[in-house]
Amino acid sequence: MRIVLVGPPGAGKGTQAAFLATNLSVPHISTGDLFRANISNETELGTLAKSYMDRGDLVPDEVTIAMAKDRMEQSDAADGFLLDGFPRNVQQAEALDEMLQTEGMKLDGVLDLEVPEDEVVKRIAGRRVCRNDSSHVFHVSYKPSQKEGVCDLCGGELYQRDDDSEDTVRKRLEVYHTQTEPIIDYYKAQGLVVTISALGKVEEVTQRAMEALGSKAGDA
Repeated sequence: MRIVLVGPPGAGKGTQAAFLATNLSVPHISTGDLFRANISNETELGTLAKSYMDRGDLVPDEVTIAMAKDRMEQSDAADGFLLDGFPRNVQQAEALDEMLQTEGMKLDGVLDLEVPEDEVVKRIAGRRVCRNDSSHVFHVSYKPSQKEGVCDLCGGELYQRDDDSEDTVRKRLEVYHTQTEPIIDYYKAQGLVVTISALGKVEEVTQRAMEALGSKAGDA
């Protein structure tokens, strides 16, 4: 299957993408991984992207699109893929359609993870990260440390990253509503969108997602 995963920041896209890609036996292709891989390997596209990032500029759509195209042409994606973070706007969605049509392919579905805005803010703004090891992550509501402000694993100080502050989260949501949310209507016009609630336990959301995607496979 060829799937696009969409949803606001804090919807759990990365977590769900990993489980879904395994269940569907397709590669999980995320924009973040694409950028890191290209920059780390010093590819032509990675060097170009880094030049924009170093200046504090947004990486142009055409660079992101070229990275995604290169990744989707690799052998492990021949039978399908799960895209996470791409397309990010309607222009990228149109470019993806053109790419697939050129190869005689099309998307099978677009999975929209729905989360109330207040829950998004609660999920992200409640995160606390260890200063000693950023992989040690806690949450004031969902996964509190035994002692407030202290990492259970190493005793390091827990802090809230600037990116996780409520003001920053709400600004990220504004960007999502303005730039990314319109692709849902774009794909709805093609009859591709299935929307599920992303509330609840991870495995419950995964089950909902698999059932929704199964219905799209049946429609194909």
